[in-house]
Amino acid sequence: MDQQLFHEVCDKVIGQGQSLMGIGTLGEKTVHSVLKNYYDTNDNNHEIKIDGFVADICNGDEIIEIQTRSFDRLRKKLSVFLNKYPVTIVYPIPYIKWIRWVNPQTGEITKPRKSPKKGSPYIIFPELYRIKNFLLEPNLRLKIVLLNMEEYRFLDGWSEDRKKGSSRCDRIPTDLIQEIYISETEDYKQLLPESLEEEFTSKDYKKASGLSAGASNTAVHILNYVGVIQRIGKKGRAYLYCRK
Repeated sequence: MDQQLFHEVCDKVIGQGQSLMGIGTLGEKTVHSVLKNYYDTNDNNHEIKIDGFVADICNGDEIIEIQTRSFDRLRKKLSVFLNKYPVTIVYPIPYIKWIRWVNPQTGEITKPRKSPKKGSPYIIFPELYRIKNFLLEPNLRLKIVLLNMEEYRFLDGWSEDRKKGSSRCDRIPTDLIQEIYISETEDYKQLLPESLEEEFTSKDYKKASGLSAGASNTAVHILNYVGVIQRIGKKGRAYLYCRK
């Protein structure tokens, strides 16, 4: 991690109007723009056309795609890109988040309020399931990036206070907390919580990771698929796994 570069890039992007004054009007959201400039400061390597698709970054040696959600959108790109270059998917996750509410009529913005939820790298698993068939490709890499950020939301929801059902307008990164790089099978072990016992069920993974039951089932499924854990039997009605 290069904290100095990260903050320099944040200042540059925000200074170009990619933040408060441009909320809700940007074609490219601020987190995406900051990470694109952080991972390659050369603008000439941005938005490169390759066989009918556009890569966020291509420097001639590798492709970097910044994907904030919906990995299923990457499937067609990956089918083409992985045959040409190593591809790194960068997935940003809010670690500590402050919420600001924006009045869409007046433009008034509230003071930040800290969200009680804290992000973790484990929440990537539902997205990985969307590209499961590519995970064992030797040219595929993942970079999970934990960021502190401010999230701006419009007061346009259906509840009385207009917050429930509201739409997000932008997220402004403030600090780079951690990068988790996965370039080979062994690296997926970083997604096994330290508190997890040697033998465990999906329910145990849920307790250790803080994920929902459904996301924990997906996590265990993916970890078994890539080969860092293996199914060894049953514990009651649940499948039992161990680290490989």
